[in-house]
Amino acid sequence: MRKTLRCIFFDLDNTVYPRSCGLMRAIGDRINRYMVERLDIKPADVSKTRDDFLKAFGTTLNALRRFYSVDPDEFLDFVHDIPVSRHLQYEPALDQMLERLEVNKIIFTNADARHARRVLTRLGILRHFESIIDIHMLDFVNKPDRRAYFKAMDFALVRPEECVLVEDSLANIISAREIGMTTVMVGEGLRTDGAHYHINRITDLEGLLNRL
Repeated sequence: MRKTLRCIFFDLDNTVYPRSCGLMRAIGDRINRYMVERLDIKPADVSKTRDDFLKAFGTTLNALRRFYSVDPDEFLDFVHDIPVSRHLQYEPALDQMLERLEVNKIIFTNADARHARRVLTRLGILRHFESIIDIHMLDFVNKPDRRAYFKAMDFALVRPEECVLVEDSLANIISAREIGMTTVMVGEGLRTDGAHYHINRITDLEGLLNRL
């Protein structure tokens, strides 16, 4: 891998920060609230509806665009209206690790770039990323749809075998592996049978890459 690795694609939420910080849970609560308050979906139905949407579309947003014609910017502004400082802080070890990784680093997220920049700025790591490939740049063709990965690679001018994808979602990992990308699952207590490699924390990535 060392000879051919040209790009690391990093997922954002629950990947560059740990699930335990609670930020993604807070975003999920805002999604639920949006569905109840803006779309009149019964609270008792929200959980199952979201699960069905995620399985079918990869994101709640794309399902809501199709079935409820929601405005994506309004939705994203609403669900990300959270003070990230309550959940995140500067991570010096992560900052230093990314500094040492001398390879092109790109955020590849189903969220929007505005949310990504807020998160990365709070963590103190925004400067390390060449680009942010977000849901707008993907034209709302999101992971785990294979077209999203090819869009990302076309943008970065790389082939699948030259990439590593770092993710917390098994569905997203599986799609990446199927098209030839090297995959790294991040997080504790997750199913990892579909990934090439698994690390508990994002700061373990450097050691993994050095061993390969």
